[in-house]
Amino acid sequence: MNLMNHTTEAAPVVSVAPVTLTVPGRGEDLRVRVSAPVTGDGLPVVLLSHGATLTMDDYEPLAGRWAAHGFVVVQPTHLDSAGLAPDDPRTPDLWRIRVDDLAAILDRLPAVAGALPGLAGRVDRVRVAVAGHSWGAQSASVLAGARVVGADGVPGESLADPRVRAAVLLSLPGTGGAGLSPFAAEHFPFMSPDFAEMKTPSLVVAGDHDQSPLTVRGPDWFTDGYRLAPGATDLLTLFGAEHGLGGIQGSHDTRTTDENPERVALVGQATLAYLRTALRLDDGAWPAARRALAAADAPLGRVDTK
Repeated sequence: MNLMNHTTEAAPVVSVAPVTLTVPGRGEDLRVRVSAPVTGDGLPVVLLSHGATLTMDDYEPLAGRWAAHGFVVVQPTHLDSAGLAPDDPRTPDLWRIRVDDLAAILDRLPAVAGALPGLAGRVDRVRVAVAGHSWGAQSASVLAGARVVGADGVPGESLADPRVRAAVLLSLPGTGGAGLSPFAAEHFPFMSPDFAEMKTPSLVVAGDHDQSPLTVRGPDWFTDGYRLAPGATDLLTLFGAEHGLGGIQGSHDTRTTDENPERVALVGQATLAYLRTALRLDDGAWPAARRALAAADAPLGRVDTK
């Protein structure tokens, strides 16, 4: 299934890693990968936040496609990849440190981009999006305006970042409270979002077979962000997809249970089309992708739009 009619031709991609940033209070340097096409100017930026325990070297099927089609893709390695001990004082705040990682990259975007030879001066620092998968989707959603509900039931402070113009949220965890499994309530109590102020234009991508140990609900848990966030205008539901959405993490992660290259290609094509339209690069890209999916003889998913 090809949705690429309204996108640019693929270009060769170059990457550099690790680019290191010193972030006060983090305990160790933030390491990131930067990828970009070898040609083009005015390149928009996507920050891509990985799922639990993964790294900046994962999600090549997405990062590579986005970069080949005109984006600068910046991928941090968050602290959960370091295997912090449960009694490490940073462990309870890992969710917040993840968000701070993304904000630190935005704060130093010229230096981050400049680490890739030939990229300085080619970056559009206004057209910026965040993306993430699983825990990374929650991290990205916080910059888009979601707030974490505390133990007192009150949403915490807003960490929405006005520099972020769009978000792509893949397998986004849903609401907390009674929806969390006992395991999640014990180990991931911060997975209790309030989406009421998530106003940044966002695409939510969910698998209709995503049965998660984090929730006592079914796959619909991963659509809460679409239902509850005013900015989440579009939901791509993938038929038969589990948490890895066919294997978007790439070959470094062996936990994918629903490996499906065609599904991964659809995620890459659809998210690229959404980003191009949401960042005002091509107003027709996302509508064309929706029409192509709806017209397919054997569609791999469907799009709902508010």
